[in-house]
Amino acid sequence: MTNPAAIAETGAQILAAVRTAVVGMDDPLEIALATVLAGGHVLFEDVPGLGKTLAARSLAAALGLSFRRLQCTPDMLPGDVTGSYVYSPGSGDFVFRPGPIFTGLLLADEINRTTPKTQSAMLEAMAEQQVTVEGNSFALQPPFHIIATSNPIEYEGTYALPEAQLDRFMVRLSVGYPAPEGETQILLNRVARQREATAVAPVLDPARLLALQRAVEAIHIDPDIARYCVELARETRIAPNVEVGASPRGSLALVLLGRALAALDGRDFVRPDDIKRIAVPVLAHRLTLTPQAWAQGVSAADVVEGVVGRTAVPPTVRAFG
Repeated sequence: MTNPAAIAETGAQILAAVRTAVVGMDDPLEIALATVLAGGHVLFEDVPGLGKTLAARSLAAALGLSFRRLQCTPDMLPGDVTGSYVYSPGSGDFVFRPGPIFTGLLLADEINRTTPKTQSAMLEAMAEQQVTVEGNSFALQPPFHIIATSNPIEYEGTYALPEAQLDRFMVRLSVGYPAPEGETQILLNRVARQREATAVAPVLDPARLLALQRAVEAIHIDPDIARYCVELARETRIAPNVEVGASPRGSLALVLLGRALAALDGRDFVRPDDIKRIAVPVLAHRLTLTPQAWAQGVSAADVVEGVVGRTAVPPTVRAFG
């Protein structure tokens, strides 16, 4: 499965399966799939009721991954995520009972409704694919991915994700309201199936997903494209209205996700347009804006779009753009 054409065909099958349940999210779904192929984690941030949870569940089903959902609440404890030691009367010892994070794809629904202490319980798992409980480390079996959702319009009873945790997500995606035709199709689909639940047939299994991820690692990245990613990240650090720009993790995410998008397009090389397409989802959530920017209504996405607009495409690969 090292042939980019085979990756593109499999990716199309996955997206087609997901679209049997999810309507009107073509671009976010493709980027979310590319993020999984690149080994990353996804944050969906948008208003309630747009199908973010359904998209995560459907993607897990199509990928053939085990799926667990955490409905985040203010009273949730870190042990509710990672698991904890419980007393076993039979043995007279404390044994570790794994939490919901021990799965293939974990949906952390409304992650900004739980406390920073519980949010941070996911950091080690996202970065190192392991959890530590009472000094003992437990490995998470690959593939392991987190898709989190966040509601950006409610602030009462919520806890903004700290920059350290936002940086662990490879992308932050906005779904947006569906077009009238898409919203009509959502209604008709619900009427036709005569039940609320949807079912998505699996296309892959964990072993085949790991093979796809290894194949994406073989996609070529031109040194000039890598320097272009670095330049985009560097420009965010010196851009007006920005206090803290994207870290090297941001430029690395551009490279990793760019390769996955190229593979889904059936190519064995990355084009500048791949990087431009993902610049906002990859970089915007990694920026800390100045108070003046917030007062003037300047968003992080505006800053990244400005950076992309004024950063020259590498001349040696300009023809591919």
